[in-house]
Amino acid sequence: MDIRDIALKNEEKAIFALRELYGQYGYTQYKMGKFEEYDLYVQNKDFLVSDSVITFTDTDGKLLALKPDVTLSIVKNSKNLKEGVQKVFYDENVYRVSKGTHSFREIRQVGLECIGKVDCYCLYEVLMLAAGSLRAISEKCILDISHLGIVADVLDALGVSSKARRELLSFLGEKSVHEMKRVCREENASTEAAECLYTLAELYGKADFVLEKLSAINGTLISPKHLNELKLLCQMLISNGYGDMINVDFSVTGDMNYYNGIVFRGFVDSIPSGILSGGQYDGLMEKMKKRSSAIGFAVYLDMLENLKDNQKRYDVDTLLVYDDTVDFQTINGTVNSLRAQGKSVYASSSIPEKLSYRNLMKLQQKGGMSLGSND
Repeated sequence: MDIRDIALKNEEKAIFALRELYGQYGYTQYKMGKFEEYDLYVQNKDFLVSDSVITFTDTDGKLLALKPDVTLSIVKNSKNLKEGVQKVFYDENVYRVSKGTHSFREIRQVGLECIGKVDCYCLYEVLMLAAGSLRAISEKCILDISHLGIVADVLDALGVSSKARRELLSFLGEKSVHEMKRVCREENASTEAAECLYTLAELYGKADFVLEKLSAINGTLISPKHLNELKLLCQMLISNGYGDMINVDFSVTGDMNYYNGIVFRGFVDSIPSGILSGGQYDGLMEKMKKRSSAIGFAVYLDMLENLKDNQKRYDVDTLLVYDDTVDFQTINGTVNSLRAQGKSVYASSSIPEKLSYRNLMKLQQKGGMSLGSND
């Protein structure tokens, strides 16, 4: 057991694990202040998880906001990179309506952004880190992946109005095939494209299964580039040990004025809503007059309050109890030996009250030592 597990809440344990994970892949921490100009958020409210923002007037009359989001500030301050990428992670408090309580809260949020010349490896690395983030929180987790390029190909082929296009995208997110059929009838949409759209709404499952079905029915509607990109990324994730948690789900959507390409959402057992969401957001970059591409995700730590922890936790791995016949060097040597095995140790001449331990080791100068388990 890692010593950091002692008396830590689910949120705190996740923060330790995620910061360590992102640092291993060269992501450096981005820090920002509590306040940002309100205009930044009001101009991009559709990009926010919640459009409710706490505002106040500064001493100079300027309208400021307590930050409800970190990505917008990172993009605002990012460089236009022609080559390479900027990799940052953040561990910040944001101020918005919590999904759990439906009231304003100060919420700890962790996430990362990869900005610049985003290539296929960058897409894979961010997806892999999203999958790794979920695993760090719970062994029972799912990462649902979609490709908005494929969705856009089918919507383009329908030949419908902009209003109908927005409605169909919303109904795709809800998997409401009945409503999609109604809109397509009213718009006299292409029958072939409409059938493909209904198939996207109904397809869900492991990547190999979904992509095989999609390849069989897409005809000339879907760009081979988009389909091959999704296939390659899923294959890379599967070959690197994430196949058990990867699903393809085209109901994972977003505002296509902001998002493009790969989008994804993460779930863990016992929490009904997604705790992680992300994707490519070149549209946002363009809107904010940035020439770079970008992909990233956020982990909503306020959702972890509902995470069931079925694993029995202990304060320490080993309680080492010694009597007055044991010399200092023997106690110290035993503690060091256990620590070298990666175990946490509590050494004491008696059993402390209210201390939970996995194993009890009794150390005596005469008669050696005995070992018992609390499992």
